[in-house]
Amino acid sequence: MSYRLLYVALGLLALAAVALGVVFTREGDPVELPPPIEAVSPDPGSTVIRQGTVEVDLEIGYEATIFVDGVPIPDPSFVPGTGVYSWSPNPASSVMTEWTPGDHTVVVEWRRVTGTPAVGSFEWTFRSS
Repeated sequence: MSYRLLYVALGLLALAAVALGVVFTREGDPVELPPPIEAVSPDPGSTVIRQGTVEVDLEIGYEATIFVDGVPIPDPSFVPGTGVYSWSPNPASSVMTEWTPGDHTVVVEWRRVTGTPAVGSFEWTFRSS
């Protein structure tokens, strides 16, 4: 009798592991980011909460200008040692106080500040719930 309970428990544990894998697996193909972008957040096509933060991680030696829904972000946070720019809506922002429900488009334009000139841009869209 105890072996049957052990087998049932192991079967339920395996089923739970598969269910968790399905729930936490990202949908869609991974997004190819152009160099010098190392990462963006939120992921293209994802859904965020109204307090979500936009982040752009660039290689060291680049500067970025970020646009949200066509409006330039005046002073995003920047960490020089990492190349990460971030911004989120807040009550004091002249751009927006919170993400409105629906789609939002982010455009990042970059330029190299050391070495030979290099410029480019990348655009992605995410949804706020």
